[in-house]
Amino acid sequence: MASKAQLETLMDLARRETDDAAKRLGVALKAVEDARQKHEMLVGYREEYLKRFEAAQAAGITPMAYRNFVAFIEKLDTAVKGQLDMIKHAEYRSDQEKAAWQASERKRMSYSTLNDRADAAALKLENKRDQKQMDEHAARQAYYKR
Repeated sequence: MASKAQLETLMDLARRETDDAAKRLGVALKAVEDARQKHEMLVGYREEYLKRFEAAQAAGITPMAYRNFVAFIEKLDTAVKGQLDMIKHAEYRSDQEKAAWQASERKRMSYSTLNDRADAAALKLENKRDQKQMDEHAARQAYYKR
C-alpha cells in the first residue's frame, strides 16, 4: 500500500485535476449558453426584419429593395444555421468536459477512499498497540501485587 505522504500527494494532484476540469466545464457551459443566446438574438432579429419586409411590401417596394430584403434574409438564415452548428459544437465540447470532470472526480474520490482506509488501518493498529501495552501493564501490576 502507498505511504501516507504518497497518498496525500496523489490526493492533492487529483484535487487540482478536478478543480481544473471543473473550470473547463464552467467555460464550456458558458460557451453553450452564449451560443444559445446569440442564436435567440439572430432569430429575433430575423423575425423583426421579416416584419419590416412585410410592411415594406404592403406599402409598395421597388424590385431592387425587394432583392436586397430577400438577400439579407438569406444571409440571416445562413447565420442562424451557422449558429445552430456552433451550439451543437459547444454542447459536444461541454459533454466532453463533463465526462473529463466526472472521471477526475471519480479518481479523486478513489484516492480519498484509499486514504480513509489507510487512516482506519493505522487507527486499528494504534488501538491494537495501546491494548497490548495496557494488557502488559495490567499483567505486570498483577504480577507485582502477589
